[in-house]
Amino acid sequence: MSDYAQYRQALLAKRRELLERVTAIADDKQRPASADSEEQAVELENEEVLSALDEEARETLSQIDQALQRIEQNEYGLCRACGNPIAPARLRAIPHAALCIDCADRQESG
Repeated sequence: MSDYAQYRQALLAKRRELLERVTAIADDKQRPASADSEEQAVELENEEVLSALDEEARETLSQIDQALQRIEQNEYGLCRACGNPIAPARLRAIPHAALCIDCADRQESG
């Protein structure tokens, strides 16, 4: 395997960013609710959006942690489905990618 230090650094930076986002979302969710019914409706909608963003961030964090583990195990850059190398351009765009583009397309369409 090649040296994946640049990908590891990108993954760690993205991980820090997402952890900050998750913390900020948790802080926003802890704010007391308004007594005004119109504001409560907006706050409920905001809560739903925050929950969706939180879920997405946590899922990406999990994928990043798995990618970091693959680096440690010298399995990074190999498709988890077919075992073929993942294109460097794909890894640059999505450093936590676990599937090559062909397998990812098959998974999305199937």
